[in-house]
Amino acid sequence: MRYFIYARKSTDDEDRQVLSIEAQIKEVREYAQRENLFVVKEIIEARTAKKPGRPLFNDMLIDIERGLADGILAWHPDRLARNSVDGGQIIYLVDQKVIKDLRFPTLRFDNNAQGKFMLSIIFGQSKYYIDALSENIRRGIRLKLSKGIWPQWAPIGYLNDRKTRTIIIDEGKAPFIKKVFELYSTGNHSLKKIHNKINPLGIMGRKDRSLSISQYQTMLKNPLYYGVFRYKGEVYEGTHQPIITKKLFDKCQEVMLQRGKPKKETNKFILRGLMRCGECGRMITAELQKGHVYYRCTKRLTNCKQRYVREEELAAQIKSFIQKVSLCDDWTKKILEQLEKDKNSDVQSSLPQQQNLEFKIKEIDSKISKLIDVYLAESLTLEEYQAKKEAFINEKRKLQDGLRDFAAGSNSWFEPARDFVTLLNRAEYAVKERNLESQKEFLEKIGSNFILKERRLVFSTVAPYRGLLLTAPYPNWRRGWDSNPGTQLPRSIA
Repeated sequence: MRYFIYARKSTDDEDRQVLSIEAQIKEVREYAQRENLFVVKEIIEARTAKKPGRPLFNDMLIDIERGLADGILAWHPDRLARNSVDGGQIIYLVDQKVIKDLRFPTLRFDNNAQGKFMLSIIFGQSKYYIDALSENIRRGIRLKLSKGIWPQWAPIGYLNDRKTRTIIIDEGKAPFIKKVFELYSTGNHSLKKIHNKINPLGIMGRKDRSLSISQYQTMLKNPLYYGVFRYKGEVYEGTHQPIITKKLFDKCQEVMLQRGKPKKETNKFILRGLMRCGECGRMITAELQKGHVYYRCTKRLTNCKQRYVREEELAAQIKSFIQKVSLCDDWTKKILEQLEKDKNSDVQSSLPQQQNLEFKIKEIDSKISKLIDVYLAESLTLEEYQAKKEAFINEKRKLQDGLRDFAAGSNSWFEPARDFVTLLNRAEYAVKERNLESQKEFLEKIGSNFILKERRLVFSTVAPYRGLLLTAPYPNWRRGWDSNPGTQLPRSIA
């Protein structure tokens, strides 16, 4: 008789204790030599047998039906089938005498009624083992989810703790992960730029492979880093230690959303759509003439007498506005240092605020608990339940971030003040880099209602910047600095 050797080992959990393919082949070859069996071909397949559809296994059965072999050699029957379809097909082909013999080093098969009965029992046992293992795995996952434990491989920045079956912070990589979020949140670093900055520092993913640009994007979208995670469409509140705050995560999502928007202008008329005509109120459009971009009133259905203005002239005006509110690195450093001193000296009792936050957190826990009861009572669909639960968990995470800030002794004004100063410093770089698009974006932050008249750009100033534009250059960076610049500016320029 002629035999096919078939060896299989998948990467699934249930095959972890099974001999490697090399070991299976070695044992089967030795068995074939001892029994003087003629082997036509060796077939090696790295696919699970939980479901039918293995291509090499199916091709093998077709070749046997064509008469290219008479039997199959395998290490154990469960290498051939772990589902009822493939197991039934093997027994049927033995019944039809298409498969004339089955040989296994681990047990004896006789091609008779008792042998086929025993074979069906072994296939049934393999199927039962798979089903029971899958159910146990699902039960374990459900238990982990109920405890807020991430049930899969830890993402980069975390490690799987084998003792506690939880994920813990990877102290070596977590600082790099936080830096990635901080860099991206500024809006000044693309994914490629972050990739080129961080990868040379030696950060590696699984199997010690360098991170790709797409992996950085996946990282920035993963809420697990601020303490919650999504599993099969549902959001869970994690018990692991977060690497970043939800506020930083949300900033990154805003930047990613803006970067993902398609460019409206293919010919880079950057300022088109920004201004209206100061004479007739029509929109200002742009056109290219002899290599230069000119802006003009559309003059739609009106006899407007406003003239063209070159982009370079408008750019110079915009630059002068931004320079008035920009901060150089030296001033930025001094102000941030003073803010830090003010924050440390302004530590005061925040017990009422903390108690209020704790009360709100307990309220949300109660709402989540009631939400489950409402869903079980079939008053909500699964989609409605998941959406409401996600909103509650995210709101709770924000409150917990605030409570953590109080516990650390930080003040509510500090973050807005630091962000304000940092923004003014970014304006300095927008001017230095001569990036008109960045300058336009900053201009829209400090003003509104942009009017072009007599080739001059005028606009209404947003309150926090009004004093800076009126009194620039600012004569004294420290005098009269308010301890709550989230709503006010330094007193000398407000």
